Amino acid sequence: MLKDANILVIDDEAVIRDGCSRILTKEGCRVKGVENGEAGLDLITNKGESFDILLLDLMMPGISGMEVLDALYSIDQTLIVIVITGYATVESAVEAMKKGAYDFIAKPFTPDQLRIVVRRGVEKRVLQREAENLRKEREKSLKDIAYEKSRISTIINCMVDGVLVTDRDSQIVLHNPAATRLLEIENLPIINKSLCQCVKNEYLVKAVATTLSTERSKYLEISQEITPCEGSARVFLRADTAPVLNEDGEIMGSVTVLHDITQEKELNQMKSDFLTMVSHELRAPISAIQQQLSVIEGGMAGLITEKQGKMLIRAKERTKGLLDLINDLLNVSSIDSGIVVQHKESIVLKEIVERAYQLMEPEAEVRGIKMRLETSGPLPPVNADRENMEEVFTNLISNAIKYNVEGGGVVITLRSEGEFVRTDVTDTGIGIPEKDLPRIFDRFYRVKDSQTRTVIGTGLGLSIAKGIVEAHHGTINIKSEEGKGTTVTVLLPKASE
Repeated sequence: MLKDANILVIDDEAVIRDGCSRILTKEGCRVKGVENGEAGLDLITNKGESFDILLLDLMMPGISGMEVLDALYSIDQTLIVIVITGYATVESAVEAMKKGAYDFIAKPFTPDQLRIVVRRGVEKRVLQREAENLRKEREKSLKDIAYEKSRISTIINCMVDGVLVTDRDSQIVLHNPAATRLLEIENLPIINKSLCQCVKNEYLVKAVATTLSTERSKYLEISQEITPCEGSARVFLRADTAPVLNEDGEIMGSVTVLHDITQEKELNQMKSDFLTMVSHELRAPISAIQQQLSVIEGGMAGLITEKQGKMLIRAKERTKGLLDLINDLLNVSSIDSGIVVQHKESIVLKEIVERAYQLMEPEAEVRGIKMRLETSGPLPPVNADRENMEEVFTNLISNAIKYNVEGGGVVITLRSEGEFVRTDVTDTGIGIPEKDLPRIFDRFYRVKDSQTRTVIGTGLGLSIAKGIVEAHHGTINIKSEEGKGTTVTVLLPKASE
């Protein structure tokens, strides 16, 4: 299966490139290695070289692996990318797989581990090509192809991913053992049976029906996360459903590829559980330290010198920064667990914004920043968690102050707009470079330049704000121009009458 496969290795470690080349060349592969993302992109985009598999390191100098992944998938989404990562960056590997990477392999890896993951990638590549050939078949139904293409059947039957093909009437005409195993289908055989009779998950059945009913001139591909049967929490699958068309654009049927993502889900859950546990364990002792520092600073444990007082103030600032980080991490964990909204009630958003405004006003005065709150007309209430909303607007106003210029201004406006209550937080600050705007809501992402170097932050505030707003079925977006300022807009649905 690996013979004649073209493989590109992008890794800044020569030992990894050389090791992959030796192992895969012995299997009959053609292997080429480059030391950074720029060289890899140049090979594929400028020099037009074609590869079946890309082994991509995430942590490299220059262009990161994530940026290479984004650039390549904007050109060719069929490229099979296998991420190379260290154990400390497994979270990054999971993020890469969410963006479209097929699999990952952790350093250090054995030759057998490399062969297995590459073989799976090549199998998927072969399936892609064969599926494309299926679409180009003329004057044959999918049922004919299932019987006549023994070579395709052999390949599909050996695949780890499940494959399920139906005709235009939702009758199953082709499948592999992996599909029946992943979907927990017990009543075999299922060829020529209706999909709804065999598959227990109604979302997959609906996806196939939607695909088959698509207009002739349109091509609809549906990707979703499902379980074998509704209510099951043991196995999680990613199902990609697409129509199979002939050369005239007529829908001949559908093909669904099923990929087991249970391990990815468990990995995410383990990460969230660990994050929550560590954050809870750290918060109590650090809070105690801060309280003791306050006692000493207040002179209740004896007189202190001016120099000692300054040191205590600095220590309190550091512990407060740690507590803020811990609270942010706990908020991220809550968002991941889907429990960010604890208690919804009908609230007037202006009251929440005014409270955040008053809280941040002293900080603005210290920097000579003028703040103004404007309301346009009466505001209807919104259904929201009061504490969540306070956190969102405190964070946004705090950012508008921290990233402002001395003597600048901040304007907060509220108004009713259609079915939403709109809030704009506008500052006259340093702005955000255009290249950083697409990633501004990413976790731990911060704009790095000479103007932001002295600003303390975790890079989690905007990510948390986005998670909270979206959990309330609202939207948040940012418009900014470098050197001129930034406007953050929050839209929250009005409360139902």
